[in-house]
Amino acid sequence: MITAADEALLRRAIGIAARAVEAGDAPYGSLLAGPDGDVLAEAHNTVRRDADITAHPELKLARWAARELEPEVAAGTTMYTSCQPCGMCAGALVRSGIGRVVYALATEQLVELNPESGAWPVVAQDGPALFEEARGPIDAYYRAD
Repeated sequence: MITAADEALLRRAIGIAARAVEAGDAPYGSLLAGPDGDVLAEAHNTVRRDADITAHPELKLARWAARELEPEVAAGTTMYTSCQPCGMCAGALVRSGIGRVVYALATEQLVELNPESGAWPVVAQDGPALFEEARGPIDAYYRAD
């Protein structure tokens, strides 16, 4: 359930997205708040500026949280973001330990506003293959004493 406090922080994330556009960057902004609502970190999309396809604000904040916060602290945080995290960012959020995400626009709504954002092709994948060979490094890492 989204509260009035959530809405206030979500509006701040939307403001970050608006400032990103003013700076010549893509219109996406995010912030990470602690359990008391204090803003811990903010970021916006710098994919074009940095020539870095991973420079999404959600991914930047997930990296920051994983690096700077103890797991129990990260679990109590909420990310507020102007758009629903993409698959890349969603995976990073899981691994970062961030406890919750609140977003303004759903992916489907973003695609309605900008059809090109839904035009990503699916990358062909083949596998699994070479199980016995591939398990060697995995076994060595996870079963090392």
